[in-house]
Amino acid sequence: MTDKSMRAIQQEVDDHIGQFKTGYFSPLAMMARITEETGELAREVNHFYGEKPKKTSEAEVTVKEELGDVLFTIICMANSLGIDLQEAHEEVLHKFNTRDKDRWERKDD
Repeated sequence: MTDKSMRAIQQEVDDHIGQFKTGYFSPLAMMARITEETGELAREVNHFYGEKPKKTSEAEVTVKEELGDVLFTIICMANSLGIDLQEAHEEVLHKFNTRDKDRWERKDD
């Protein structure tokens, strides 16, 4: 496995979606998909870390798999809206390192 930039990952997803006539869903449909995938992630987290064990009849799905589904769907939404997630990430880190820099107690060095 090789390291990829977020831009490369976005391009990889765009190439995948581009092979289908349907293309990207509308922003509203994409938001519904993100909500659905996030719910599936929550269910897995609850099964793995919470008090609600899986039924023996339920398929084995991992938190990793569900996180991957959420990430893929978020990338699809960003691509469909022309949002560069690498820029968005850099902007949010700047916000956390400036506006929120004193919000939480830091670990001792």
